[in-house]
Amino acid sequence: MHSLASIPSPTHAVWHIGPIPIRAYALCIVAGIFVALAVTVRRWRARGGKDEDVWDVAGWAIAFGIIGGRLYHVATDGEKYFGTGKHPVDALKIWDGGLGIWGAIALGVLGAWIGCRRKGMRLTAFADAAAPGVVAAQGIGRWGNWFNNELYGRPTDVPWKLQIHDLDVTTGKAQPCNFGHLGQTVCGYYQPTFLYESLWDIVLAFLLIWAARRWRLGRGNQFALYAMGYTAGRFYIEGLRSDFAHHFLGLRLNEWTSVVVFVGALLWFVRHRNKFDELPYRHPPTEEQGPAAAAEPTDTTEPAEPPTESAAPADQTEAAAGGESAGIEATPADEHVEAQSDP
Repeated sequence: MHSLASIPSPTHAVWHIGPIPIRAYALCIVAGIFVALAVTVRRWRARGGKDEDVWDVAGWAIAFGIIGGRLYHVATDGEKYFGTGKHPVDALKIWDGGLGIWGAIALGVLGAWIGCRRKGMRLTAFADAAAPGVVAAQGIGRWGNWFNNELYGRPTDVPWKLQIHDLDVTTGKAQPCNFGHLGQTVCGYYQPTFLYESLWDIVLAFLLIWAARRWRLGRGNQFALYAMGYTAGRFYIEGLRSDFAHHFLGLRLNEWTSVVVFVGALLWFVRHRNKFDELPYRHPPTEEQGPAAAAEPTDTTEPAEPPTESAAPADQTEAAAGGESAGIEATPADEHVEAQSDP
């Protein structure tokens, strides 16, 4: 089964450098993380924040996000790892694919909160700065699903249909299909839902940047817009997928999750639509205004003001001493003026 008008999928997803496997899925995730960090650093700096603080908070957010994403995936797709003939230890093999975005965002926000608390940063300000980079990273990470030949939609014959192989995630190579067309590595043509979501995520990232310039958004509302925009697109795309998923009342689990997250983000946006927190830190640094600023040396090249008749003798002595320290030599005329001013 071959088609001239289709999107090909890779037949290899793992390369080896000596004994070290290099997995395309991991490379896409890492590339997305670096893009998210670059965008967040730039936006945080524009708010008056420090670059190094972003890296500190990101360490917490990334670590918690990866754990949360894997936990969500294993919890919602437990049949892949537990039961007769399954190997529970495979649940730890994150490099084989499987990160649930909902768990990643939930625990990622928790990690960011911990990092922000440690650095005295406002979580809502950081979340607003990070939102475009986060959704852009999701769009890049989706290409890891393309390499793994996974998360495709229903069978289709549209010109942009996706060619799918039966990929062995252990070896990272295509194998003869065990469904549909035995003996062939091309198992069929399906909706490229990974591509739909990737394009939507990248478009949404630019929309968030544009919205932040067009309107005054704050108090987490940029992040709320991200959550609403992403879940709206995800709800539609999720309906095109054909892989196994748990259903409730006719909808897939991820569709219900999209609805709940969308409503929660909308309520947050409405409640905080007129509230702003432009300052990146809860307590802005004040070291420039402290003792160091008070101890700045004065310019001694300017002569001291001439003493007035109301000045006390002690003041006159200090003024004269100030003049000498400034390198100004006394003239006879000056001495005459000083003699007249003596009581």
